[in-house]
Amino acid sequence: MSSTIATWLGRRVLGALVTVVIASVVVFGALRLMPDTDGALAGGRRLTPEQMAALRERYGLDDPFLMAYADWAGNVLSFDFGISTVYQDSVNTLLASRLPVSAFLIGYSVVLTVLLGLTVAVIGAVKGGVVARLTTVLTSGAAATPPFVATVVLLSVFAVQLGWFPTTGAGEGFLDRLWHLTLPALAMALVAFGVLARVAQATFVEELRREHVEVARSRGVRTGAIVRRHVIRNALGPIMTLGGVLVAGLFVGTAVVETAFGVNGIGSFLVSSVARQDFPVVQALALIGVTLFVVVSTIVEVLLPVVDPRVRKELVSR
Repeated sequence: MSSTIATWLGRRVLGALVTVVIASVVVFGALRLMPDTDGALAGGRRLTPEQMAALRERYGLDDPFLMAYADWAGNVLSFDFGISTVYQDSVNTLLASRLPVSAFLIGYSVVLTVLLGLTVAVIGAVKGGVVARLTTVLTSGAAATPPFVATVVLLSVFAVQLGWFPTTGAGEGFLDRLWHLTLPALAMALVAFGVLARVAQATFVEELRREHVEVARSRGVRTGAIVRRHVIRNALGPIMTLGGVLVAGLFVGTAVVETAFGVNGIGSFLVSSVARQDFPVVQALALIGVTLFVVVSTIVEVLLPVVDPRVRKELVSR
């Protein structure tokens, strides 16, 4: 049994590592595929031929691809993403100053997504009838709303017209930051909330129809206890799988939302770096985004046998 599970875990971890390596090759190779590589390295500055040659040497553009990639990957493994061509400062330093804000925003969005999504899903599944149809309409509308549309609506209504929340900035201190980032977090969480709630509601309805749930009802067990002990627990597998993908995807959503709300995080930094052709920064953020997505997805997949006995039983029986 332990050998089977260890082999399964090893395959998942190996698959994740291979995915990250392939992504890193693509991210590194993208610089060489650009039509104006020298212009991207110059970052909009006017450089002498000697300065340009030094830049090309720094990024290994005159070296064979595999040699240059090995040097770059070695630096990345030691958490050195190079020097920004625009700011002439360490990419690590530039990201470190912006990462706490984005991490707070993503974490806030995850909390809103999970709490609102599961709450609406449980209400729709348990109540049924008109309530279920209303929750379906609500979640379908949320899932179909692009983040930039949600951003415009939230800014116009709650920041400009009502004045309940600030229009820009990330705030200082926990409570002030919580207030400043409420609208950005809602804008990011809207689509994820809609998708999660729809899938969770359908899964909860299916679990509520199972025989052991009917038996529990016939014995007079309260609905709340049934939902906690049987429905949510048995539905955690598909919900966790989808939730992991949605959470990892929130990293991408920071680009639009942070730019619109004037939040100085890694999302808005990515947008400005693309516009200014600051390729070392773009490379770093692209690789971090892919790695985050792979790591979260792998962690969720590895935890499935822990939370779902059916998955564990299937692994053991192989």
